[in-house]
Amino acid sequence: MIRSLCVIGVGLIGGSLAHSLRRVQYCQEIVGCGRNRQSLERALALGVIDRFETDPAAAVRGCDMVVLAVPMGAMRSVLKRIAPALAPDAVVTDVGSAKQDVIEALTEVVGEVPAWFVPGHPVAGTERSGVDASFATLFDERSVILTPVSHTDPVAVQRVHDMWESAGAYVTTMDMARHDAVLAATSHLPHVLAYGLVDTLARMSQSDDIFAFAAGGFRDFTRIASSDIEMWRDICLANREAIVSVLDHYLDDLHRLREAIHDGDAAWLQEVFGRAKAARDRRYSGGTE
Repeated sequence: MIRSLCVIGVGLIGGSLAHSLRRVQYCQEIVGCGRNRQSLERALALGVIDRFETDPAAAVRGCDMVVLAVPMGAMRSVLKRIAPALAPDAVVTDVGSAKQDVIEALTEVVGEVPAWFVPGHPVAGTERSGVDASFATLFDERSVILTPVSHTDPVAVQRVHDMWESAGAYVTTMDMARHDAVLAATSHLPHVLAYGLVDTLARMSQSDDIFAFAAGGFRDFTRIASSDIEMWRDICLANREAIVSVLDHYLDDLHRLREAIHDGDAAWLQEVFGRAKAARDRRYSGGTE
């Protein structure tokens, strides 16, 4: 069990983790921290946290587990404030979607990657944000990826592993470079495409008709364009090399697809669509998730 958990950033992910651990009584105390006092008061009223602090250094004092659920762009400043105040037995982990950027931030702030820090990423979420969007079952049967470095304390890794497992997740470990490349393709690129498509269509002269007559497929595809803007801006900047690499690959294939449509190449379209359908059906049981 965790004696005192500090969640810095009590939004969708941080709040849902607190909900999940409270559900199984895994923490004796949950401390919330954030910039917005009103949001923290809301979290307290909802029973997500037991108490809160707006100063990260004050929030982590005495806590044996600290979870950083802040936007990637805020990671450096938060790490700088909490590092001197951590308890001797404290383990710190994060939920960031780009791991190499977090490690660079740690190195800048602390001078090295401390043994007590366990990089992590829950592969779960919705397009909603804020503590009111959090819920206890968000991580049930979802993946959490830990990316420890060579000198990360195995005991710290196990403690973070046990925490996420208690929240209902499947936990695995992965090299951080591989993590960033995989997530660029499966998470970051789809968000970039959704934001870009909606923005393009919204600026077209017939945008009113486009959105008025959009069917379910359009709403499903573009749902993630309603996600937290600050978070996804920071993710794109933090993992830009991997995102640009997979985006370039996609643009090459998109150009070939455009030419096939322009040229009326039915055979090429059949081949591409057939490969895509077969690949997705193999992974997601006949096209459903």
